[in-house]
Amino acid sequence: FSDYKGKTLAVKVVELDREKNRVILSHRAVVEEEQERQQKELLSRIEPGQVLEGVVRRIADFGVFVDVGGFDGLVHISQLSHTRVAHPSEVVKEGDAVKVKVLAVDPENGRLSLSIKEALPGPWEGISEKVKPGDVVTGTVKRLASFGAFVEIFPGVEGLVHVSQIANRRIGSPHEVLKEGDEVKAKVLDVNEAEHRISL
Repeated sequence: FSDYKGKTLAVKVVELDREKNRVILSHRAVVEEEQERQQKELLSRIEPGQVLEGVVRRIADFGVFVDVGGFDGLVHISQLSHTRVAHPSEVVKEGDAVKVKVLAVDPENGRLSLSIKEALPGPWEGISEKVKPGDVVTGTVKRLASFGAFVEIFPGVEGLVHVSQIANRRIGSPHEVLKEGDEVKAKVLDVNEAEHRISL
């Protein structure tokens, strides 16, 4: 305790016993109250939709806690990336500087919901510059439907191969030729960035 010798501390009276001539004080209670006040003040200035700079402080299975200037907010695992994430450590590590978008503020319970995904450009942003009609692309079959196959050609970007465009012969169902997980080559027929649609 030698560090405290000679220091002036703000303290809170925890217990007072006049008969035993004893008083118990707490400096920690004052510090915690001040921290709580600062956090409430910070939360009152934060609004949904804001994009903030933060630092990853802690990683859990369900998401990561990001410090945004003295207050930790939660980025749920579903808000880490535009693509599916099995564990948050795939995307970030402790100490990483990240941009986050504020999803929700709960001053009463001192909670802040954040999103890294929403602060990133979407996977479809600028897609018309990356791929054009006539291009031949390689992708992975993600889903099969009665009318065609959805093929992922960039992370988070799927194009549709209509059933009539799957084979040179007539087929009744995409399942006759393709299965999920197949890697295929496809030609781009049309790109509609605004509607998030690519025909292959």
